[in-house]
Amino acid sequence: MPTRVHEFAWPDRVVVGTIGLPGARTFYLQVRAGTQIVSIALEKQQAALLAEKIDEILDQLITVEGNPFSVPTSTPIELVDNDQLEAVQEQFRTGAMSLGWDPTTAQVLIEAHPITDVDADDNDESLDEDGANETEMLLVRMPVGTARAFSKRTREIVGAGRPTCPLCGYPIDADGHICTLPEL
Repeated sequence: MPTRVHEFAWPDRVVVGTIGLPGARTFYLQVRAGTQIVSIALEKQQAALLAEKIDEILDQLITVEGNPFSVPTSTPIELVDNDQLEAVQEQFRTGAMSLGWDPTTAQVLIEAHPITDVDADDNDESLDEDGANETEMLLVRMPVGTARAFSKRTREIVGAGRPTCPLCGYPIDADGHICTLPEL
C-alpha cells in the first residue's frame, strides 16, 4: 500500500491551534508552504509533549561548544505567530509521532502518522485500486528559530484550556467539578 507523504522542507508557517471551546477543543498541527496547507488533528497531550521535546532538543543543541547551529535561547520576536489557524480541512488524526534533528540542514524534524485501524484486513488489495487504502504521513522540517517559536506557541495554546484542580489535577469544567481523589 503506497504512502502519501505531505512533506514540508522549509514551511512558511507551522503552528498548533485549536477549534472549539475549552473542554471541547480539537487540536491541529497546521503547516503551510505557499498555497499548500495540511492540517492534522492531534491530542492535547501529543501537542504538549511535542513542545516539551522540541525544547529539550534545542536546549541540548545550545550546549554544543560555540552553538554552531545558532539555536536561540528564546523565541525570536519576528517569528512569533499568534494568528488563528487558516481554514482547517483535516487530513488525518495523528497516531504515532516521531521527532528528530538533521544536523546537515540544522532543522528539527516532525513525523506524524495517522491512527491505524488494527482490525483492518491488510490482505484486501481491492482497496488499493482506487487509493482508499493509501496511507498518509506528514514530514515537517523546521529551522531552529521556527522550532523555538512553534514550541512557545504550542505551550501557550495547551495552557489556555480549562484550569486544573489543585487537588486532583483534573480539568475544572465551567459547570463544576467533582474531585476524584485517590483512595488512601
